[in-house]
Amino acid sequence: MSGDLIYGFSIILTLSNLFYCFMGVVIGTLVGVLPGLGPVAAMSLLFPVTLHLPPVSAIIMLAGIYYGAMYGGSTTSILVNIPGEAASVITCIDGYQMARQGKAGVALGISAFGSFIGGTLTVIALQMIAPPLARIALAFGFPEYFALMCCGLVILTFMVRGSMIKALMMAVVGIFLGSVGTDLIMGTPRFTFGIKIFMDGMGIVPVIMGLFGISEVLINIEEEVSRDVFKAKISNLLPTLKDWGESIGAILRGTLIGFFFGILPGAGTVVSGFTSYAVEKKISKHPKKFGTGMIQAVAGPETANNAAVGGAFIPLLSLGIPPSPPMALLLGCFLSYGVQVGPLLLKQHGDVFWGVVSSMYLGNLMLLILNLPLIGLWVKILRVPYGILFPLILLFCLIGAYSLNNTSAEVILMVVFGGIGYWMKKIDYEAAPLIMAMVLSPMMENSFRQSLLLSHGSFGIFFTRPLACAFMVTAISLLVLPNLPWFKARKWTGLEAKAR
Repeated sequence: MSGDLIYGFSIILTLSNLFYCFMGVVIGTLVGVLPGLGPVAAMSLLFPVTLHLPPVSAIIMLAGIYYGAMYGGSTTSILVNIPGEAASVITCIDGYQMARQGKAGVALGISAFGSFIGGTLTVIALQMIAPPLARIALAFGFPEYFALMCCGLVILTFMVRGSMIKALMMAVVGIFLGSVGTDLIMGTPRFTFGIKIFMDGMGIVPVIMGLFGISEVLINIEEEVSRDVFKAKISNLLPTLKDWGESIGAILRGTLIGFFFGILPGAGTVVSGFTSYAVEKKISKHPKKFGTGMIQAVAGPETANNAAVGGAFIPLLSLGIPPSPPMALLLGCFLSYGVQVGPLLLKQHGDVFWGVVSSMYLGNLMLLILNLPLIGLWVKILRVPYGILFPLILLFCLIGAYSLNNTSAEVILMVVFGGIGYWMKKIDYEAAPLIMAMVLSPMMENSFRQSLLLSHGSFGIFFTRPLACAFMVTAISLLVLPNLPWFKARKWTGLEAKAR
């Protein structure tokens, strides 16, 4: 493994890859700082730019945007009391109170160091767990893969904070959208309605840019959020020994919580942050002080949401299963570059795997070095009026969608899904299950049909093979559990209420 890691560093330690890693983390931090533009929208926006890059460089840059956004989100939470990224919602509670008490520097500093520790430790876990997990996955056949993907989608809908029925409906819509295009086995067009660009399937990037980017801009314009940046001088960015003593336990617990929830489909950075906050409040000797500026309440959640990013790469790289929308977008990018993610990734594209893992070590170090001195710059950017920011974001979205295939059809598709995404947000339908199902749909269909060909049309193949049966039973149990009387109190809703 040490030899593989050295090989990975030999890939990342080139001027071009270092540049793309640096650009990724800087753009990611900026995305995290600016409320209203999440990592998914930014990654989909810049995806067309990376199409002409080598796969390793492109994935390094896009991954840097994702974990960089987790760093930047804490800045607005602490200084403005507005989360720049959904994962930093819980940081607002105590982070902003610390800023009001003149401890903004300490809060920002411990967030940066906690994020670095959590991110680095989970990268170590990633390089240790992913290769053996990929070797185990080589024993998977078509039935096991179909059952695993069904289980992942059900877990995602089970863990959403809204209605499970709505999440399942969105997953079904996503499966349908993923089936648009040419039949994988028969080679005949399906649901294309004579539109040529649909022959290769509905583009995942315009759909994501619409659902997450355009819709988020429309929602933020409608809400007219005021941003009163905390104007006190920011000093003492380096935590004292006392600060470290109070927060080191929360950082280590946040790392474990974030890593675990990162692996689970649908949990990700948001749930890990809320869980970390709830755990710190539960074990604290002074739980009533939470909400008044406790450093543990900043260190734990900020560490957890960064650790969740490292955990999310494990099922993506070793099994080819994305546990979150950013990972679903990365999976779509891998496929666009001709790289098949899954058990054979290490054998066929070892340079991509170890290059990305090594880049995360350097990326986390770059973020730590960049974030502390550049706090003043991020504060100035926060003062840019929304009236200037959002038209620029929309313009970049339009350019990005058009540059995919140099056709206005992609732009129209993005705008249509922007309206759909806005409507979904208004009526509390989540886009994550739709995106996950849309990305997994071709692989699910192929595995399902190949399994039936192997069994001569018998569905029993999904229950007679041990691994496939275990995944299917888990999926069915999660569908049945919420309907049982003793289980009807929802999971994460209660957890978030407790955290607040």
